[in-house]
Amino acid sequence: MKRWIGRIRAAVAVGLTWAAAWFAAGMVLLLIVGVGAADVPFPLFFGLLGFLSGAAFSVILGLLGRRRRFDQMSLPRFALWGALGGLAVYGLVALVQGSAGEVAVLVPIFGGAGAVCATGTLALARRADARELPADSGTR
Repeated sequence: MKRWIGRIRAAVAVGLTWAAAWFAAGMVLLLIVGVGAADVPFPLFFGLLGFLSGAAFSVILGLLGRRRRFDQMSLPRFALWGALGGLAVYGLVALVQGSAGEVAVLVPIFGGAGAVCATGTLALARRADARELPADSGTR
């Protein structure tokens, strides 16, 4: 049970991190397009999509990246998994809308945003692993 709680906490943490990045992208879009361009403010909508994409990426990572440390994972593979997480959310949005929408525009956006966030996630994870102290340093 503790293992599942840890996985859920990790998925939520990745989702929140991605939500912050997508929220920032929504803020930039809001500044470019202007206020009142949508029913839901872009930053909030993008933040929700980022959270869902990050959570989907965590599930994909848990299934496909099992038993590998971050230093053993390649950046292109991680980016592919992130793109799959973004595309999974695009599929969810298409299901809710009832149509695929502008596939030629939205698929590269969701896939690209997922890939960029995944590479950033791997970079942060590798940096955290590098800063981690050895398990037994011999001093107490």
